[in-house]
Amino acid sequence: MFESVIENYKNEIIENTCNLIKIPSVYEKTNNQQKPFGENCNKALEFMLNLGRKMGFKTKNIDGYCGYIECGEGEELIGIIGHLDVVPAGEGWKYEPFSATISNDRIYGRGAIDDKGPVISSLYAMKAVTNSTKLNKRVRLILGLNEENDWKCINYYKQHEELPSISFSPDADFPCIYAEKGILTIYLKEEYAKYKDNAIVIKTIDCNNNAINVVPKLCTVVLKVDSNKIQNNKFINDIREIIKEKNYKIEVEQIYSDEIKLTSYGISAHAAHPDLGVNAISRLIDVLYKIFNKYNINIEIFEFFEKFVGIQYNGENLKIDYEDESGILTLNVGTLDFNEDNIQIGMNIRVPVNTKILDIENKFIEVVNQFNNIKCEVRGKKEPLYIPKDNYLVTTLNNIFNRVTNMNEKPIAIGGATYARAFENCISFGANLPNQQDMCHQVDEFITIDNLIIASKVYAQAIYELGTK
Repeated sequence: MFESVIENYKNEIIENTCNLIKIPSVYEKTNNQQKPFGENCNKALEFMLNLGRKMGFKTKNIDGYCGYIECGEGEELIGIIGHLDVVPAGEGWKYEPFSATISNDRIYGRGAIDDKGPVISSLYAMKAVTNSTKLNKRVRLILGLNEENDWKCINYYKQHEELPSISFSPDADFPCIYAEKGILTIYLKEEYAKYKDNAIVIKTIDCNNNAINVVPKLCTVVLKVDSNKIQNNKFINDIREIIKEKNYKIEVEQIYSDEIKLTSYGISAHAAHPDLGVNAISRLIDVLYKIFNKYNINIEIFEFFEKFVGIQYNGENLKIDYEDESGILTLNVGTLDFNEDNIQIGMNIRVPVNTKILDIENKFIEVVNQFNNIKCEVRGKKEPLYIPKDNYLVTTLNNIFNRVTNMNEKPIAIGGATYARAFENCISFGANLPNQQDMCHQVDEFITIDNLIIASKVYAQAIYELGTK
């Protein structure tokens, strides 16, 4: 119904997707109460609000925490829930991550698919519908700025603004999402002071500021070796033998007479799909555990990792009933932090919808309590989302997608977490197309131009049907 109208906006959609990607809206710590998530997140919000105002829509900046763009009339409010913040770009990009390079009909850049491209598609869908027909309900595009961290933005919105009666989030996959796994974020910490007199000690660890919900692609550690107790050449050869046996991509370099640097390389991916990446931290911890043990040094936090987490974690080590229709339980080791006093491992766990998060939390605590010196801290929990497949919203949006695209897809479950679980009567709806590679959080993130335009056409039809029926 709105396909030709969207095609007329194609160049604008591409241009403004690129303009939005060029704003490096990564969360920044700040004391500025008007810009609580940093200057660049605020710039992204103001860019979108200005664009909405130019289209003649009502807009509001909600104290710098979030904002909205609204069209239509009526008492009932329909929500479209998206976000403008992005995870850090990381290294290894073919194109500059905030250049919004167009190549081979793809727009490359951090946030292209998560979630800037889909947000722009949604806004132009609103424009297409309001320029073609009259809505008897209001449609509000809600713009979050802290989705990649702890959702302070959307929580602030819920405390201060009207809640939609029904809504969708353009922040996952088509045809639509009926289930999202629960998420548990756990940090393990051990005091390191007692290890300082060993013949091998950790001097520094650097994991390139990796986000907890990203499979890390790089991690380095510098070890200081007491040459009076350990022969350097033998020590380096022992490390290389361990790496060779495991076939890991880890470089070993002697940087000073008594300091050895290990650089572990992985492949970045979203923590919801750790199997699509290679975890640089996990592999490095595995090597550290083995080399320390070889020289009769037992660091408990590494022992815990080796026995209960491992390189490819799926719940078996903790004997958890870990699989259902939403998939298996997965764990991503996202951070490895070190200072002179403590060493800390951060883990992002995706819990199947029929497994209780509290059961996983208690199992971790139970196992950690077997160790004398490790402390376990839960820093984040998100309960799973589950909506029956025959629910009105699921069937309506799924049918709309299939009609517009001439496909025959069925609702799916995912391991990711979207704003859908923050609202009643809300599910994720696009924008990644079926059978396409999910580039969310990955190096060289992109959205195809076809995907961008198809999504806008689908969203326009959804806005029309939800906003008029």
